[in-house]
Amino acid sequence: MKKRILGKSGLEVSELGLGCMGLTFGYGPATNEADAIALIQKAYELGITFFDTAEAYSQGLNEQFLGKAVKSFRNNVVIATKFGFKEGDATKGVDSSLERIRAVAEASLKHLNTDVIDLFYQHRVDPNVPMEDVAGTVKDLIKEGKVKHFGMSEAGVDSIRKAHAVLPVTALQSEYSMFWREPEKEIIPLLEELGIGFVPFSPLGKGFLTGAITADTKFDEKDFRNMVPRFSEENRKANQVLVDLLKTIGVENKATPAQIALSWLLGQKPWMAPIPGTTKIHRLEENVGSVNIILSSNELSKINAALETIKVSGERYPAAMQKMVGK
Repeated sequence: MKKRILGKSGLEVSELGLGCMGLTFGYGPATNEADAIALIQKAYELGITFFDTAEAYSQGLNEQFLGKAVKSFRNNVVIATKFGFKEGDATKGVDSSLERIRAVAEASLKHLNTDVIDLFYQHRVDPNVPMEDVAGTVKDLIKEGKVKHFGMSEAGVDSIRKAHAVLPVTALQSEYSMFWREPEKEIIPLLEELGIGFVPFSPLGKGFLTGAITADTKFDEKDFRNMVPRFSEENRKANQVLVDLLKTIGVENKATPAQIALSWLLGQKPWMAPIPGTTKIHRLEENVGSVNIILSSNELSKINAALETIKVSGERYPAAMQKMVGK
């Protein structure tokens, strides 16, 4: 698999990464440890060298699975993890107090069984802690050799500028896909201006762009999509028009809807590295196959023109979660 550099940072990652969240958090029961490790190691065999986790994904369990999986090839991969929630629990609100940042760094190093965190993201902006102080604390961790690069997640323009003035931000991780194109308005132009890489999460629209989800799909009771307005039965039905577009383009390119969705993302900017997640080996292999599908500039233009005619129905987050993004 080809490599990409995240912005001007010099941090080299595989053009497609692996989002590990779903292995233990968010989409139903946790995957057992052996299967999680097998999937991560298979991703590495397929060329993925960029792995994303967080304290908030099961308070360290996700990090532990990742640490065990990459132990034998740790020096060949980039590990990203995150701080920023009270007690590592997203339901308890944000906490980027300086003591908390340091405590999470120490815990993550232990859980990951590593000497250094390659990319340390602030998971969500904390309005109670000056961004300059957050960036300054991570800067100290870098000086101490515990962290290599600083990242932000779902941050807004002002926060990114403030942080970047103190410590160059290597990457922003935010949701971006055909299903959520909001970053195109302000965020992507800012990242280009400042030389910051972009790591789109949910590049397959939380699974919707695979074509496997219909109006009749029933989610596990622990699946957070049950709370997401965009995934109501009515909105899933309305949004099938987007999947239909992907299927049409897929037929023309001998590719699946998921592969077209990822190829479209990879074609946006050379400093983007999407991190689709999955718990299934066959889906992992399908996702990796997207790097071999190169959409021409003409095809990308046709797709973008078609996207302009499609209005996606439903908010991407419940109101309480929406308050924590774009700050």
